[in-house]
Amino acid sequence: MRWPLAGFFCLSVCLSPVVAAEPAIDDAAVADDRLDIVLDDSLPVADFGRLPLRPNALPDAVNDMLERHARALVLREALTDERAQRRLLRRLRREVTELLSTEGYFTPTVEIDGDPPALAIEPGPRAVIGRVDIEFEGAVAEADAERAERRDELRRSWRLAVGQPFRQSDWSSAKQNLLDALTSNDYAAGALIDSQAEVDAAAARVDLRLRLDSGPAFRFGDIEATGLALHDLDLVRRYSTVRAGDPYSTDALLAFERALLSSPYFGSAQISVDRDPAAAAATPVRVAVAEASSRRLSFGAGLSSNTGYRAEVGWSDNNLFKRSWLFNTAVRLEQLRQIAFADVLLPPAADGYRDSFGALAENADIQDLVTKRVGIGAVRARIRGNIEIRHSISLQREQREIDGFVTSTQKSLALNTSWTWREVDDPFDPRSGWVLNAQVGGGVEGLLSDTNFLRTYMKAQWFIPVGERDQIILRGEAGLTSGKADALPQDFLFRAGGSNSVRGYDYLKLGVREGNAIVGGRVLGVLSAEYVHWWSHQWGSAVFVDAGDATDSRKDFEFAYGAGAGVRWRSPAGPIAFDIAYGEREQTWRPHFSLAIAF
Repeated sequence: MRWPLAGFFCLSVCLSPVVAAEPAIDDAAVADDRLDIVLDDSLPVADFGRLPLRPNALPDAVNDMLERHARALVLREALTDERAQRRLLRRLRREVTELLSTEGYFTPTVEIDGDPPALAIEPGPRAVIGRVDIEFEGAVAEADAERAERRDELRRSWRLAVGQPFRQSDWSSAKQNLLDALTSNDYAAGALIDSQAEVDAAAARVDLRLRLDSGPAFRFGDIEATGLALHDLDLVRRYSTVRAGDPYSTDALLAFERALLSSPYFGSAQISVDRDPAAAAATPVRVAVAEASSRRLSFGAGLSSNTGYRAEVGWSDNNLFKRSWLFNTAVRLEQLRQIAFADVLLPPAADGYRDSFGALAENADIQDLVTKRVGIGAVRARIRGNIEIRHSISLQREQREIDGFVTSTQKSLALNTSWTWREVDDPFDPRSGWVLNAQVGGGVEGLLSDTNFLRTYMKAQWFIPVGERDQIILRGEAGLTSGKADALPQDFLFRAGGSNSVRGYDYLKLGVREGNAIVGGRVLGVLSAEYVHWWSHQWGSAVFVDAGDATDSRKDFEFAYGAGAGVRWRSPAGPIAFDIAYGEREQTWRPHFSLAIAF
């Protein structure tokens, strides 16, 4: 026997023929039926416990489903006579048959037996998918090679394979997944116009048929925006990843939405298109935004093993001069370093680049080296896919003090380019993938620099998953600067040690000794290996080995080793590490940590 199940039509309507036959209705049975009406589930009844399930051949998940959803298992009367059991059996056969049909069991036998009574189920064979037919109408059904490939791609995306057990939930989700795949690109008005699951209960087989209408191929039209007051439509367009005339793509719309939400200008953003087939040639892109507050005062405090206590106050304005320029300024006071800066970031340009410029003043006293630095600079940056490119120019002047005496003053005008590649599963808490940063820059003597120099630097991190929770983290750094070290600001030289460098040593303790101070060298090398075991979602532990050094020449380079263990915490602000490490060169244990609070 075969009958169709259209769309999401309830299986129980089609499956009534497989319910076990009941005896001819006598007067007592009529009375029982009247009692069934009186004992409707919606009415409050006495609690007589639950009818237990006897062990059966059903999977545990299906038995759990019956326990949760078969209301007739909750007894509404004592099973003291045959009539009560017969009433209960009728209800159970209806409910259990309907529920089991959603799991692919179309010929179950349901009985009440034993003393005390229990529900016995013989599920029968589980139906499997016998055939899948997917048909298309609309533009996607046209005969050219590109659309033929798209149809093949859609059929390959179908999730219910022939031979797989039939489940109503899988059938529903597979249809939704297929529709999403159709409408994700080009066909914004695509629809599932017919779906049937033809059940052959005797053969334990279900044949699936689907028909989809793609409608016309859509292309993006102009961008429209609502919710703007401080900023104009041009700012919204600058963040757009869609262009008029481009084929419709949900990925492009989601990228556009993410770009708006990650900007400092908008607190919320929702993007939609007109899905009317009449608008397919140029469907309007409708952007609804809520602007973020234009001015913000912020405070922060923190503590780290690198630079000690920290307090910070900042001010930002995202509509400087009413031009949607972002102005950021802050004063940060740390035990070992104090910084004041002011930056102006311009909105993105049409080519995706974002320009910024700013000024900085810094005073630092680290490893008995006191530096006072002022600088101005400009940056042009762009993110394309997983690659971020930054071109910068900076002019800075630095005064250096060692043992209480001003030993030298350096100045430099430097050009620098930085490339960062990210291939990770999570940008904030990666478990697998890698990140690579490469930099090259330099200056020319006589052109506002005290010496000719070229600086190169590279840092790489690999995240390797182990099992379901653990991971290995490998890290490497290398740097090389040519030129006179005593004529360069410390920004273009290298020191190592501390958190995120070589643990087991104080912050920037590995470098070139000059008097009582440690100054930067022209050569850097750092290696690190770490194993992290997560014993819950938020908490984990780690063991690690670090090695590195910073010297003024390659012949003086010698690895200093550090090893230790620590605790990891996935905080709301991101992962935080608490480590203790032993430095082999100094034969001393040191803690390493960093805590920050913004308010």
